[in-house]
Amino acid sequence: MDPSLPGPSSEESAISRLVLWNIDLTLLDVGRVTRAAYAEAFERVTGEPLVYLTSSAGRTDSEMFFEFCARNYVDVEPDTNSLAAFLDALEESFGRRSEELLSKGRVMPGAAASLAAVASMPETVQTVVSGSTRANATAKLVAFGLDTYLNLAIGGYGSVNYPKSSLIQSIRLHAAGDGGRTYGEDETVLITDSAPDVRAAMIGGAAPVAVLNGSTTEGQLRDAGASVVLPDLTDPRAVMTAIQQVTNK
Repeated sequence: MDPSLPGPSSEESAISRLVLWNIDLTLLDVGRVTRAAYAEAFERVTGEPLVYLTSSAGRTDSEMFFEFCARNYVDVEPDTNSLAAFLDALEESFGRRSEELLSKGRVMPGAAASLAAVASMPETVQTVVSGSTRANATAKLVAFGLDTYLNLAIGGYGSVNYPKSSLIQSIRLHAAGDGGRTYGEDETVLITDSAPDVRAAMIGGAAPVAVLNGSTTEGQLRDAGASVVLPDLTDPRAVMTAIQQVTNK
């Protein structure tokens, strides 16, 4: 642990926390690669070009597929079979572009240092809640070496057709494994740049810590329910303090 960061007290060492991270625009930005993969997968499954996009903020790939169909007036009936075909095609398309992640993407400033700092906090588990499928979320993190700090086995992903609020709640219930206790709302934190994610956290039982990495304003993040808004992730001490603050520990 960096000696400049605050050390845990004996009281803190007994605290258990679950820290969830949004990936896109919170930890990294690979939007150019993702958009190209969406377009290719959508046309392969529906036979129609993806002309009209939709915001990915707070959305899962499953939710986005149904909205893509509605906005682009496709003839394919958007059911569970077409969704499964789209997610498979999306993983294939994204996988073929894995070498483009570093050249066309970037890690958000301070993301790696903040992940390392949070990993050093006692009795703290951190993972992700992502709109991407498990395979694509993992590929993004591995490309930039961020997976080292995260327990991806317990994360929530857009591979299933549930909103992010349900993914957050599911992680809280199951992160400790079979027979383990549920992480309480006062022990669970979601770190994100997205106002829809902040609202999902409030519904799913996690305290939001917002980061001004994207286009969302501080006012919009606070209106959504964030009591703590950081300018970025470049100060790991501030990230750790924010986590302690919202968990009241």
